[in-house]
Amino acid sequence: MKIVVTGAAGFIGSHLCEQLLTDSRNEVVGVDTFIGPTPPPLKKLNLTNLVKSPSFQFVNDDLLTIDLDELLKDVDVIYHLAGIPGVRSSWGRDFDPYVRNNIVVTQRLLEAAKNKRISKFIYASTSSIYGEKDGKVAENSLPTPLSPYGITKLTGEHLCHVYQKSFNLPIIILRFFTVYGPRQRPDMAFHRFILQMIKEETLTVFGDGLQSRDFTYISDCVNGIANVLHKDGLIGRTLNIGGKERATINETISILEKLLGKRANIQYSGNISGEPKHTWADISLAENLLDYKPRWTLKEGLQKEIEYIRSAYSI
Repeated sequence: MKIVVTGAAGFIGSHLCEQLLTDSRNEVVGVDTFIGPTPPPLKKLNLTNLVKSPSFQFVNDDLLTIDLDELLKDVDVIYHLAGIPGVRSSWGRDFDPYVRNNIVVTQRLLEAAKNKRISKFIYASTSSIYGEKDGKVAENSLPTPLSPYGITKLTGEHLCHVYQKSFNLPIIILRFFTVYGPRQRPDMAFHRFILQMIKEETLTVFGDGLQSRDFTYISDCVNGIANVLHKDGLIGRTLNIGGKERATINETISILEKLLGKRANIQYSGNISGEPKHTWADISLAENLLDYKPRWTLKEGLQKEIEYIRSAYSI
């Protein structure tokens, strides 16, 4: 099976490519142009294992300009993970890259795929499209994004639905809930906290630290994504991919203190516009349709991320 993964040098993309290559029948073409908040050296580090595989081809090119007809030649499945992530940086004049890389790129890819013999087009979305909700949130909840970033990802979902309806493109949408673990982006909280605590620097916590998240460990996330390949009855579906354990930011810092054997020096800052107070995924649909079952506890996952950060930064 020939599979294209966009955003292949990113956090989730690189792990997904590795997972797909555990099946010797798969040939993976990874595309990335090294943009976004993760510095190019870290993205190149993400590719270390992949480039050793004869079944992996890396294409360092921009989806805004690349010849997509050539890229998608004889491709069976597309995983579209590429885009500009992050809520905090999507306001003001920084919004333009989000439009280009989250909306325009998605439309280009859908347009190129509509006349190909694609068996599945999997679009990576986010819990940010839901906005502020009470309790567990199911896929049929009304989307009310709080940030420009969330709006661009929801727009991508709508584009997918339009191309499915008009051209029978086999769309599947996955909404990720706060994925963490080795290779996590350096702008994300766990990465920042661990690095700052190791260096004995002050942690900046936005808000009061009582906001909670449904944290999804990367191995659980990619197992769910990879399972899409061989499951039927998914076309036109939207599925939440959430984690095993919810916690507040303050609770997470307490776990890090125990794992690192250090006390955190915390500075609380103002709330961030566009961030919901709580997230909590109803994953029953993914459990039923994908045999999805998150296994990693927050403590186990944070220990793995600590090990990665020590290795990546040689500290």
